[in-house]
This record gives sequence, structure tokens and C-alpha cells, in this order.
Amino acid sequence: MGYPKEYVSYLVHFHASRDYFECHEILEEYWKEVSPRERDSYWVGFIQLAVALYHYRRGNLIGARKTIRKAGNILQLKPAQISQLGIDYNDLMKLIDDLTERMILEKPYQSVNLPIFDEKLSEDCLTSCREAGYQWMKESNLNDSLLINRHALRDRSEVITERNKQLQMRKTKSD
Repeated sequence: MGYPKEYVSYLVHFHASRDYFECHEILEEYWKEVSPRERDSYWVGFIQLAVALYHYRRGNLIGARKTIRKAGNILQLKPAQISQLGIDYNDLMKLIDDLTERMILEKPYQSVNLPIFDEKLSEDCLTSCREAGYQWMKESNLNDSLLINRHALRDRSEVITERNKQLQMRKTKSD
């Protein structure tokens, strides 16, 4: 089975660079292309899983717990779709339960790996890792402040411009 390149890229960042912020960015763009109105899409569930781990690693346990619950609520309803993505559904649900418990107990962050069962998908990920110079299933570097605080370092000029544009449009309509 062929998987979307964005999904493979998500998995590479999830398991190699451990750049959960990038996972979120990649899959959000893809989700917006394929099913933007589907708020309960399994893509949204995987986006939220990456966001939860981003918060968890940064020590934002409130954000992590809230987001992991949202991810679990979506993904638990999608066993067939998750299996079609080469992920073991039962093991994924167990992983989410374990992460939730770790977050509730305020245990320190540890890198996790998604339960990929499709060998072809794993091979594609390994190939992409080699091409990008990443090490597959490498532990997260907890001393890399650029990785840990990526959200604060990104260029938000496009977002700010779009918000101002929308605000101006609303003001024009109300006048």
C-alpha cells in the first residue's frame, strides 16, 4: 500500500528528529488539503498526539493531558483507518493510555514509538531517515532548546498578516 508522503514525513519526524512541532505542521497542512472540515479525522488525532508530546516534553502537563485526551477520543473511534495506516490499533490505544497515565502521575517525558506493523512503511521511513541524515527511533534530545521551544521560534508573520486581514474585513462589514 502507498501512504501519503506527508504521513511518512510525519512518522520520520515523530521517530527520528523527534520534532513534534514539525509533525503537527506537516500533517495539519495535509489534513487541510484532504478533509479540512472533518474535525474528528484520524489525521487530527495524529496531529493532537504530536502536540500532546510536544507539550509533555516541555513540561506543560495541563496542555499535554488535555491534548492527549482529545487525540485518544478521536483515534479510539477509527480502528479500521488506523490499521490502514500500518499502525496496530490496540497497541496505539495502549500507548495513549500509558502516556495519559504518565502525564497524570507527572512522570518525566520519555520518547515513544508508534506501533507500526507494516514492514514496507517501516522501510520507507528508514529510507527517508537515511536521506535526511536522521537516526530512526533516536531518543529525543532534551537539551536541544531549539527543538523543545520550537513554537516560540517560528516565523508567525503570515499568521499575523492573515489575522489582520480578517479583522479588517470584519470591520469593513460592520461599518
